[in-house]
Amino acid sequence: MEFRTRVELPEYDFTISPGSRLLFAGSCFADNIGSRFGRSRFHAVVNPYGTMYNPVSVLHTIERTMAQTDFVPDIVFLTLGTNHVYRLKETGEIVDNCMKRPQSLFIEECLSIDDCAAALSQVVAMVSERNPQVKVIITVSPIRYAKYGYHGSQLSKSILLLAADRVVASHSCCHYFPAYEIVNDELRDYRFYSADMLHPSDVAVDYLWQQIARNLFSAETHAYVAAISKVVKALDHKPYNPDSQDYADFLNRTRSQIHTLADAYPHLLITMAEFF
Repeated sequence: MEFRTRVELPEYDFTISPGSRLLFAGSCFADNIGSRFGRSRFHAVVNPYGTMYNPVSVLHTIERTMAQTDFVPDIVFLTLGTNHVYRLKETGEIVDNCMKRPQSLFIEECLSIDDCAAALSQVVAMVSERNPQVKVIITVSPIRYAKYGYHGSQLSKSILLLAADRVVASHSCCHYFPAYEIVNDELRDYRFYSADMLHPSDVAVDYLWQQIARNLFSAETHAYVAAISKVVKALDHKPYNPDSQDYADFLNRTRSQIHTLADAYPHLLITMAEFF
């Protein structure tokens, strides 16, 4: 007997390889997943201009990244948190960060489905111009916004979900990953939430990472992550006696493992300096 609702993941027409160049933009969920790729030494750029929550601010991140860097992403993860935006009264522009300025300087608005879809479509156009083979994965953050009220938070998520669905249907390079549904339907228990009962716990984020790996990693990537994880875990170890011969032998074994990885994956530019 099955005691929980299983969320079926879509079929994807691509995989993430050890050399894939990854760009993450969006809410703190993008930070959480992106950091796991970074820890595994992927070429991952994660929210280079800070955490962004609404589609227009995500667009601003992509615009700046494309204009100010020569990074060419193979896969772009966009994580949407809310359709609420703040517009500066003086200029009418949507700001990404109020910078602790007085609330009286801003007008809070809600983006429509059309607004959200238009911003996401601009993102797709920009990253596709940089790399015509790019793949874009859109997710909606499972984190609820208590300040809007839970009904208001659900309405906001609904707008994002409808906009994401429209963009995925309109662009062959776009795909949806159901992070929102997995947390709210499959992990429907407060043990999967952090102390504020709003953010997913580390266990929940780990589960989402596992689902991404299961459905998007190539066989080579699974082998690579398993190997690099052993090295990273080993180096997280705090020695009881750092001056002992046992610890010196441990470091030598770890160096040997790093050399093996560097030889197997030279394009990842794994170096001793990253670890020691």
